[in-house]
Amino acid sequence: MTTPLSSIGLVFAAAFVGSFGAVFLKFGAGKLHRDVRTLLLNWRLAAGVGLYLLSSVFYLLGIRQGELTILYPMVSLGYMFTLFWSRLFFGEPFTRNKVCGLGLILLGIVFLGIGRQ
Repeated sequence: MTTPLSSIGLVFAAAFVGSFGAVFLKFGAGKLHRDVRTLLLNWRLAAGVGLYLLSSVFYLLGIRQGELTILYPMVSLGYMFTLFWSRLFFGEPFTRNKVCGLGLILLGIVFLGIGRQ
């Protein structure tokens, strides 16, 4: 079984959209108080959950026709996007360990891509 480019694109989109879901959840979590109403009326949390759901739809559509052993590790690309969004929106630092971890994730994805040929 080969993995079509469309499946790879859908899983890539899932990782990208899911990373924004994490950002909105963090924004929403910062607005929470002890009051239950803040949880129910927090549009940032709702946006984060909605983006995760949309991400799941892209992922499900992507894995229908491709190899799970190739596509599932691509979900880890979401960590790469989240690292950049965390820096951009929250001012979180890039550390040597984060960059090394990101490099290992990308290297693993490359090795899986090479291994399928």
